[in-house]
Amino acid sequence: MPHPTPTVETIFDRMTIGDCWEWGGHTTKGYGNVTVAGQQWRVHRLVWTWLVGPIPAGMELDHLCKNKRCCNPDHLEPVAHAENVRRGESGTPQRNRTHCPQRHPYDETNTYIKGGSRVCRRCKSIAEVNRQRRKRAAQREE
Repeated sequence: MPHPTPTVETIFDRMTIGDCWEWGGHTTKGYGNVTVAGQQWRVHRLVWTWLVGPIPAGMELDHLCKNKRCCNPDHLEPVAHAENVRRGESGTPQRNRTHCPQRHPYDETNTYIKGGSRVCRRCKSIAEVNRQRRKRAAQREE
């Protein structure tokens, strides 16, 4: 038996209304999801469309409150994808690390940037020494 199409009332019944209007239903990657008339929607996009209007072409909604479950239009802002990514927290844990996984410091003398990522010079040096040892061992076996 198919689920009935949610209405504005049933959508809002699934929210906890406070400063953030927090979605209490199904989520994917932290964002509220719902199916309306056979179409999948992120709930914050649906609520924006209902209460504010269409999302401008080429724009996406940035959660200013950083709460992915929030559907409060006052906490959302249409922005370009690049701006949304820039404002996001993607990569924050890596940027805040002070040492590589082997506990060598990420500092000016021990770190260089390759392809936008930090590389530990000490680890790179150790890996190169090990590569050269394997190469010499393979040559001796020939």
